[in-house]
Amino acid sequence: MHIQLTGKRAFVSGATQGIGKAIAIQFAKAGASVTICARNEAALKQTIKELDTSQNQEHSYLCADFSKPDELKKLLEAYSKNFPIIHIVVNNTGGPNPGSIVQAQTTEFINAFQMHLICNHIIVQTFLPSMIKQQYGRIINIISTSVKQPLPNLGVSNTIRASVAGWAKTLSNEVAQYGITVNNILPGATKTQRLEQIISQRAEKQRISTSEVEEEMKKEIPMKRFGLPEEPAYLATFLASPYAAYITGVSIPVDGGRTSCL
Repeated sequence: MHIQLTGKRAFVSGATQGIGKAIAIQFAKAGASVTICARNEAALKQTIKELDTSQNQEHSYLCADFSKPDELKKLLEAYSKNFPIIHIVVNNTGGPNPGSIVQAQTTEFINAFQMHLICNHIIVQTFLPSMIKQQYGRIINIISTSVKQPLPNLGVSNTIRASVAGWAKTLSNEVAQYGITVNNILPGATKTQRLEQIISQRAEKQRISTSEVEEEMKKEIPMKRFGLPEEPAYLATFLASPYAAYITGVSIPVDGGRTSCL
């Protein structure tokens, strides 16, 4: 099986680092034209240079701050006039800060809800009409294994990620009739800046070294290693392709077997 996304345009948020960037790179390698979205314009310009163009793809970027949903909506409305057809959407936003749910401020939930669910919804509402018209669409949400099994010291993240999963399942049922799929990828401990942040905070809290925290975390993973950003990106590329046309409404862990529930 050779996955080709030639002739498809993808919109990938959080695409200047980690999993989002890996997905943009894999989509471009598969032949898609990719619009990357993040808030750092310098990083966006650098990432664009790293995307494959061997199949005459036309890549672009949108500089947006997901902490400002109203501004995002205006930017997307303007963008969609230049790129009215989008086949693939990847919703990927960095998670809320680590911390216990007991100590979380109510504003943390509100801010995270806006950055994740509300912005996801704005993006989908912008591009859904063109997907319906084409009778082809792929909506892929990068969430977390906490959807299946809440993770310690990630109280706000556990809560918001679950809300996104519920939104995605409901959406998948409503748009399936148009040839549009909606699926969630649940990365486990993956080598990203987010993981570094979690490790550093845990080390500080436990008063041990970061290397000791890493070893503790790896013991919880049957494969005894952290994931690479490319590994969830490979799954995203498959889900974005015609081969995944009959897969929708599911949440798939990419976690080396760490999630213990079925």
